[in-house]
Amino acid sequence: MSVLEVCNIRKSFGGEEVLKGISFSMERGEVVAIIGSSGSGKTTLLRCLNFLVEPDQGSIVVNGETVYDSETVTNRSEKELRAKRLHFGMVFQSFHLFPQYNVLRNITLAAELREQELLKERKASKEEKKKVMAQVTETAKQLLSQVGLLEKQNAYPCELSGGQQQRVAIARALALNPDILCFDEPTSALDPALTGEVLRVIRGLKSSDRTMIVVTHEMEFARKVADKVIYMADGVIEEMGEPEQVFGTPKSEKLRKFLENAKEGL
Repeated sequence: MSVLEVCNIRKSFGGEEVLKGISFSMERGEVVAIIGSSGSGKTTLLRCLNFLVEPDQGSIVVNGETVYDSETVTNRSEKELRAKRLHFGMVFQSFHLFPQYNVLRNITLAAELREQELLKERKASKEEKKKVMAQVTETAKQLLSQVGLLEKQNAYPCELSGGQQQRVAIARALALNPDILCFDEPTSALDPALTGEVLRVIRGLKSSDRTMIVVTHEMEFARKVADKVIYMADGVIEEMGEPEQVFGTPKSEKLRKFLENAKEGL
């Protein structure tokens, strides 16, 4: 069974159709890289998957559960939306860390809020609440160690480099243990010296069998790390396949021109 099935996702803004019927599937542990020029619909697709915007049409199935179907959609409560978003962890271009909180608190905040809601529903004892919150903190420290920043747990975002902030953002996304981890151009706000440290963390996550969607302009990274590459153009999937096929023997003229331009930009 596929961990993710996306079928005919369409989205328009102000009469302009940005996504024109996107369909693909993913297996557990697979890494999919999405490439394409600005305006091709890559970020909108991620935002639809994360329910930051609602698709106009199509369906999204995670682990056999239909989390969105335009044919049966009804008004959902904020609680229901939060539950659906938990399937996906999102790492943005611009980190979006809370400046008023230290690194550890940035990672534990969302997980604590989720656990508090669950504990309240089952009327947990004070002892159980204390034990669960201690585990949230311990997990956050383990994730900080995984991204190489345990020693920065008490630092504030303003005291970190851009690369370090993005690594904290990755740890924060992992803290909710999502089925699928999504990256939206995770290195676009970083200078070349910091890009490598973030890409190394993402490579490390691949070895830990994480299922990931990475929107990226780093062609070499996509070629070496992804199991499948999707090239988007003008709101559609223009070409999709294994990295060696997409980069080595592209079938689409649009893709060939895109790759040529990418090489010239190096």
